[in-house]
Amino acid sequence: MHFAKIKIWAVLAAALSLAGCSHHSYSSRHHGFASASSDPFAGKGSPYYRGKKIPFGGGEYHVGSPYQVAGRWFTPREEPGYDKTGVASWYGEAFHRRRTANGEWFDMNTLTAASATLPLPSYALVTNLENNRQVVVRINDRGPFVGTRLIDLSKRAADELGYRNKGKAHVRVKLIGPAPTDDSNQHMLALNQAVKNGEGMRQLVAMSQDTSARAPQTQVAKIETPKPSVQQATFVPPENVAEQPQQSDQTYMVRVAIFHSLDNASVAYSQVASAGPTQIIKAVGANGPLYRVQIGPFNSPDEAQIALQTAVNSGFDGARVIETQPLQISMK
Repeated sequence: MHFAKIKIWAVLAAALSLAGCSHHSYSSRHHGFASASSDPFAGKGSPYYRGKKIPFGGGEYHVGSPYQVAGRWFTPREEPGYDKTGVASWYGEAFHRRRTANGEWFDMNTLTAASATLPLPSYALVTNLENNRQVVVRINDRGPFVGTRLIDLSKRAADELGYRNKGKAHVRVKLIGPAPTDDSNQHMLALNQAVKNGEGMRQLVAMSQDTSARAPQTQVAKIETPKPSVQQATFVPPENVAEQPQQSDQTYMVRVAIFHSLDNASVAYSQVASAGPTQIIKAVGANGPLYRVQIGPFNSPDEAQIALQTAVNSGFDGARVIETQPLQISMK
């Protein structure tokens, strides 16, 4: 992707009119304004995603040439060891479903961010220095372009750091490294789970390079959910994990997903537990323990369908309704 060098706002507006035809034109992401109404370019000139579920990841790896916005020059570059403090702002509705600077689609409900100079896409650890809350974000856009602001976080990421209502926060941004272009939200959620577990930068860097690191797939992640204690014999919570499925008079169950990791199963549990009675069923597979997350049992298929919709909306596209017999876990 090549960004046009724009010296005056009139020329910038003309360039933005071309962005709807190709994401190789300069991005319309002039982040950092107090509101969409005060940003004359908010949400303009960029393609709009009209599908039902916004894709996560994709796009292309991009660094780019120096470019100018409102009289200021920005020089994108590789910056190993990037570690800076500054002001973070956030962006949301005005850019929701718009194409980002590297060709992805912005979803304000995922953990993403914009940087004026870091390579796209990248992973970064952002710490709110005012409350010490942390989040790993996928940087896939350009901005902010107001004052000396350092980074622009998505609405969701700003919520995780606890400053959305304030608008801005003093943060520290540490670059983890390049993010895969064929990323999935669950890979990034695994990084956030590692942060919650107290892992350091060395482990985060290793995990960012290992795309097999996974957490349950979801577009809205409650990463602040406490990690269940593995010291409890029955895990999360004790009455909801069994070595064998409990018998029930009801006849319908929602199979959410099966995991090799209890941590991943626990995150999934927290995301669907509101849909009804939820369990983590432990079994032994050919390659070790398996943990099946399921919702139910339910008296009727209609009740089960409602719970299924909750699971699908949480990102578990493979969830399905089954009859409670037979209750087996595939060892394949």
